[in-house]
Amino acid sequence: MSLLLLLWPLALIQRPEADSPLWARRSLILLISGLTVRYLHWRCTASLNLDSPVSTGLSGVLLLAEGWLLITGLLPLWLAWRRFPDRRQEADRRHQDWQTSSWRPHVDILVPTCGEPLAVLQRSLLGCTQQSYPNTSVWVLDDAGREEVRQLARRLGCRYLHRPERRHAKAGNLNAGLSRCDGELVAVFDADFIPQRRFLERSIGFLLEPDVALLQTPQSFINADPVMRNLRMESWLLPDEESFYRWIEPVRDSWGAVVCAGTAFVVRRRALDQVGGFVESALSEDYVTGIALREQGWRLLYLQQKLSAGLAAESMADFVQQRQRWANGTLQSLRLPQGPLQARGLRLGQRLAYLEGVIHWLSNLPRLVLMLMPLSYGLLGITPILLNERAIIELMLPLWGTVLLSIGWLNRSSRSALLTELTGWVLTVPLVLTLISHVFGASMGFRVTPKHRRRSQGGWAWFLALPLILLSLLNLVNLLGLLLQLMQTGWGGLGLLQLGLVWAVLNLLGTLVALRACWDPPQSDPSPWLSLDQPAELTDAGGHRHKCRITAISESGVELAFAKGVPPIVASSQLQWTSDVEPLPVVLLQTQPRRAALSWGNLSQRQQHSLIRWLFCRDGIWPERLPRRELMGLLMLLKRLLLGGSAPAPFNRCLVPRQP
Repeated sequence: MSLLLLLWPLALIQRPEADSPLWARRSLILLISGLTVRYLHWRCTASLNLDSPVSTGLSGVLLLAEGWLLITGLLPLWLAWRRFPDRRQEADRRHQDWQTSSWRPHVDILVPTCGEPLAVLQRSLLGCTQQSYPNTSVWVLDDAGREEVRQLARRLGCRYLHRPERRHAKAGNLNAGLSRCDGELVAVFDADFIPQRRFLERSIGFLLEPDVALLQTPQSFINADPVMRNLRMESWLLPDEESFYRWIEPVRDSWGAVVCAGTAFVVRRRALDQVGGFVESALSEDYVTGIALREQGWRLLYLQQKLSAGLAAESMADFVQQRQRWANGTLQSLRLPQGPLQARGLRLGQRLAYLEGVIHWLSNLPRLVLMLMPLSYGLLGITPILLNERAIIELMLPLWGTVLLSIGWLNRSSRSALLTELTGWVLTVPLVLTLISHVFGASMGFRVTPKHRRRSQGGWAWFLALPLILLSLLNLVNLLGLLLQLMQTGWGGLGLLQLGLVWAVLNLLGTLVALRACWDPPQSDPSPWLSLDQPAELTDAGGHRHKCRITAISESGVELAFAKGVPPIVASSQLQWTSDVEPLPVVLLQTQPRRAALSWGNLSQRQQHSLIRWLFCRDGIWPERLPRRELMGLLMLLKRLLLGGSAPAPFNRCLVPRQP
């Protein structure tokens, strides 16, 4: 009878959650909550192994870890009890209202930079200086004081500022910029983020209401993150941040607890001045400044429309250290007067919404417990949880089956149920170390994530790989120990040892996949490559014209598909595909039957700038991806684990989708 409960989520997921009535979502929240309470009651009353002090201790620790994850996992679900807004259609009305008004505020666009490569910064400045809204000033806030950045800013018509004392990291840099500008609104973009041409036009209308301080927009990325790339699963996995910007932020918007994400936002200058600018005492100045604005009664809104894109971390070490910095900053906010615990004037729902971000990082400790606990079966001969077939069928399967069926539906296809957890396997150990160091008062400080780097050869992120190698070896020994016990006692039916064996196998596979993700392949071309299907034409000075389709494109080259064979590529060959970019010279790199990989020839500065604007600054080019079928994704992941994946190369690029 308990398994019949799975029919309800199976029925609901046939229709997208966004098109379903509110009661459908609430019914699933109630069902998951009820099954969780029933499961935890059984765990507390009938599943503990109290045979010895050691087994009692291990069983209690497992219960605490599992209970923490289950109970805190209900928090984002209950926050989603309310109807949460999707402001994309509202943006059209807001824009019309703004256009009919006489309000045309001056917008200061701040671009803080500290050592990013010029190629990265140039993309951002080209997007900032080409806004369709004309009443702007672009400020390059250079904390590295580089002469080449000053020249780039001058060449692109931006104002340049270098402060003599580099105090308080990014917050101090932004506040130094605020002291020199006086616009009514301020837009902030990290040095690697490229706004689309109508970013400000789509945003300013929301600040027409005088009590709105800030409008946040999503972060999307022009390259795959290292987990996706290293496993060659970029076409199967969604970015780690997708769930935050497509589900968590809209849910928080319904509570008036939008999180400022540090880039791609517009804020009212008067509101910033009221809280003393960006909070310099905070490691996560964006998160804490947003709470400070909310504390003063200002509203923060979230527009769920991709109006900009930036660079994800390019190596696994940088990816993890970036998350460690985020975790450290969020945890540090608990001690600040503007943090989620001490800020005044927050309603209970708003405080819980802000604290949910803190809980996310704290949950890595119980996750590590779940990663280690299977070792008790084979290494210690202790069963940490007493299970039988009835408990599995009546309690575990209904709960976990409902969760697995519902999770992708509830968060509007922004993540899958299992594949998304791959990132957690890599991050758990280093984030637990971050938690421990934070407890003892150590702080990472601010560190700019390196971007646009070449790697002549692949390499391991050893500080990540070594703990995973140790865990894999322990899991392997544990698995062998379980097999020996089963050979001695007999396989029989579904018993405690058999369940331990299943858990141990899954644990070993998880650690091996995480270990595989820690190897960064060579990267000879740091330019992000985009996939698309765009008609084009290859021409030359002899008057030859060959129809083709662009399948992949970047700042460094392009890949073409032809209906028949690849035509001759000569010195005068040029590629034309849009009126916004003049024909560009191409040089042949490699061919396959009916496919050609080309690099761009010598491009003028005007050609290079027009290419960058077409690639990254056009409106509506970043699609809202949906996860593919998870079972097929898991099979593909197993294939990647067994056979490995080749490094990106012509016709085998690591691609991010772009709309034509």
